[in-house]
Amino acid sequence: MAHAEASGAGRRPLALVYRGPATLPGCPEAVADLLTAGPWDLDVRFTGPREALPLSAESLARALVYAQPGGGRLSRAYRKLRRQRDPIRDFVRDGGRYLGFCLGGYLAGATPGFGLLPGDTDQYISSAGRTVHDDSDTLVGVVWRGRPRTVFFQDGPYFVLDESAQAADTRILATYTNGLPAALVARFGAGRVAVTGPHPEATADWYTDNGLPVHDARDLAVDLVRTALDG
Repeated sequence: MAHAEASGAGRRPLALVYRGPATLPGCPEAVADLLTAGPWDLDVRFTGPREALPLSAESLARALVYAQPGGGRLSRAYRKLRRQRDPIRDFVRDGGRYLGFCLGGYLAGATPGFGLLPGDTDQYISSAGRTVHDDSDTLVGVVWRGRPRTVFFQDGPYFVLDESAQAADTRILATYTNGLPAALVARFGAGRVAVTGPHPEATADWYTDNGLPVHDARDLAVDLVRTALDG
């Protein structure tokens, strides 16, 4: 059975957080802190080319969760990760959970990406009715489960859903103020894919380092993870 070791009796489920050349300093650590502090009792480890656990089919087979943090440009990141595309797809299809934050959300798409979403991604800053017009670190307004919130933002995606995406299989948690999907959880095979364009996992220093007022949105990140894990 897939992921049997991660869910065996007496063992905490393993959560792998990518850290390597397809991300930026601070992004993996924020995701790891979120997963460690959350109510899920996960064994959180970093994975990547310089980590004790390489990002491989063997490592993923032990895990329940794989998290892809934020980072730099999509094209460069995908070049670093394209050899892991099939192992990541197999991991989710067999029942794993993929968490994608900003760049990790882009990478869940198809052009280029891992092809995990029932659709694709595009830049929010290029969409009609956007409130952010460039790629600087800033704040963005979203409506999360019907409530307006302000979240740290760094040129994140919106999600383009195929018409075939069924409501039972895709849950939109948040939209930008122009109505485009900003965070969602979708099924892929036996697993789930949870993605967000903004950064609800951002810690206070992300805001203060950029001269922005702090908006604690970690409860939204907890909601995203909980929905991925529990449905």
